[in-house]
Amino acid sequence: MVESGRARQEAIYRAGVSGTRPRVPTDAAALRAAARRRCSRKAWAYVEGGAGEGATMAANRAALDRYEIVPRMLRDVAERDTSTTLLGTHLAAPLLLAPVGAAGLVARDADVLIGRGAAEAGVPYIFSCQGSSPMERTAAAMGDAPRWFQLYWSRDEELVDSFLARATAIGAGAVVVTLDTTMLGWRPQDLNLGSLPFSQGIGIAQYTSDPRFRELVRARTGGPARDVKITPAAVRTLLSISREHPGRFLDNLRSPIPRAAVETFLDVYSNPALNWDHIAGLRERTKLPIVLKGILHPDDARTAVDLGVDAVMVSNHGGRQVDGATASLDALVAVRKAIGAEYPVLLDSGVRTGADVFKALALGANAVTLGRPHIYGLAVGGSGGVADVVRNVLAEFDLTMGLSGVASLDEITPDTVVCR
Repeated sequence: MVESGRARQEAIYRAGVSGTRPRVPTDAAALRAAARRRCSRKAWAYVEGGAGEGATMAANRAALDRYEIVPRMLRDVAERDTSTTLLGTHLAAPLLLAPVGAAGLVARDADVLIGRGAAEAGVPYIFSCQGSSPMERTAAAMGDAPRWFQLYWSRDEELVDSFLARATAIGAGAVVVTLDTTMLGWRPQDLNLGSLPFSQGIGIAQYTSDPRFRELVRARTGGPARDVKITPAAVRTLLSISREHPGRFLDNLRSPIPRAAVETFLDVYSNPALNWDHIAGLRERTKLPIVLKGILHPDDARTAVDLGVDAVMVSNHGGRQVDGATASLDALVAVRKAIGAEYPVLLDSGVRTGADVFKALALGANAVTLGRPHIYGLAVGGSGGVADVVRNVLAEFDLTMGLSGVASLDEITPDTVVCR
């Protein structure tokens, strides 16, 4: 059970009596500003940057602002229930932390810190395939707290199988296949700095810790297995050299093994040939529930249902892939209409506040994912900052429910909002 909004408020106000301010700002704008002050130029460009001129990022916000909540009065909301179950995972609230690649730009051991923060706040964390810590290490840091795993479909099918097996072994509740990043979008903020974290060895820990990936590195180098060790120390070397020589990573890295690891990653990490045939065969390769992330068109949602996919995540990758793409919230409305009321749907991209969560549920989402805000919390306060950001969002969501005359998630229906 998550902390109630009133309890969260009271704790903050009581601390304020003794002059203690919250660890992280409680409003989205101040949180973002605080994170920007803590991030390096390259880290901020990667985390905050969008595709092209940023039109899709703006559309996400505009869509959420277009809908208004219509509170109802004189309803008994003394007790509110925010809990639900999604794909067999119990959620204390309809919120998961989204996978964010290369968070190691923001903090060392970022994924471990995010995992701890998620566990502390009582929400699941979707491990990024482009994480900066091996999934096993992040899972150990979370204890029994729920986690899912995001899969970027590699060009190497044996690597895909290895990732799926590892996800099962760490107790992942689902595999989230990201569909919209078979190629990187045009991201001017990174391009203007000549900064790709993966080429600097940041965000490839799932790969360097994988036995199949190590085989691929051995094949590239032509060396025997005993000569190739992609160790945590090697990854630290990658990070150190990338900081000392930004933009000239491969030229300045002397060890042929880490360099080979980075080059191998760049060769295999994404598969532009990914298509529905791959998805159709996925059920034979894993017993985990399957979620398709990146669905925006109703016909794609229908195809996912027809193939027996367990859930879809409506997402435009936080506006990072296609400039001028439709807003995720607008796509959610069309997707829900196309596939009916019972099929599980998550919303990703643009969610910043508890009111945003309410609107997304009103328009058909079963749950939402929180992306950039939890990275802001990481930048400001580490794992505790992540937990506090989640607590604040959920506190506002709980208060929004109560103040709108809603006592349970089932009561958050389309008629609780209007489009202006």
